[in-house]
Amino acid sequence: MAVNKCIKYLLFLFNLLFWISGCIILGVSIYLKVSKNGNVIMDEAVPFVDLLIAVGVIIMVLGFLGCCGAIKENRCMLILFFIGLLLIFILLLIAGILGAVGEKKSQVWVKESLAKLLPLKDQKPEVQTDLQKLEVEAKCCGLINGPSDWGSTVPSSCDCVDTAQACQSANGRQVYSTPCVKFVTSFMEKNAIIALGIAFGIAVLMLFGMAFAMTLYCQIGKRDANTA
Repeated sequence: MAVNKCIKYLLFLFNLLFWISGCIILGVSIYLKVSKNGNVIMDEAVPFVDLLIAVGVIIMVLGFLGCCGAIKENRCMLILFFIGLLLIFILLLIAGILGAVGEKKSQVWVKESLAKLLPLKDQKPEVQTDLQKLEVEAKCCGLINGPSDWGSTVPSSCDCVDTAQACQSANGRQVYSTPCVKFVTSFMEKNAIIALGIAFGIAVLMLFGMAFAMTLYCQIGKRDANTA
């Protein structure tokens, strides 16, 4: 019994697309990590980027494995590819559900993570420097409560140079009154939408990939049984 060439090359094409999607995830993840500029504050609040990088690499490896299994008609590679797809599909499904229904919980989690850095005056110099860079970029001051997070000494990074922003008086000068947690949660929500969209697209591809892989796996098994 001959293996269906159509299924074989469809699976190869799928894996090529799957490998490309892994490259896209890896590229987007690296972009998100670079866009944080190695900021300790952003790393503390948005740690999922490293996980996305790992997922991108795993998908690239699975795509390569599936391509080899399809072309070589290797049942071992195909079943490993199927199991790998199934596991990632389940993880993506769980992550998507948690991300969709847990938006408020994620905001609370971000606040709790950043609250560990208070009081700011007791933090290491590098943490204070990173926060001050974030304050200048996001036009905010403090982490959770605003300028009061700095205690009696509010740094110059909080100075209200943009009068269109909400400001207040502190130590005889005008400073931003908006805490930086709002910027961090907004950053996380925007990137979460991107991540969920990518995850949904890959999950759909995975369903086709598992179907093609199992069909080809069964056909190869029947062929080997008939030629034995």
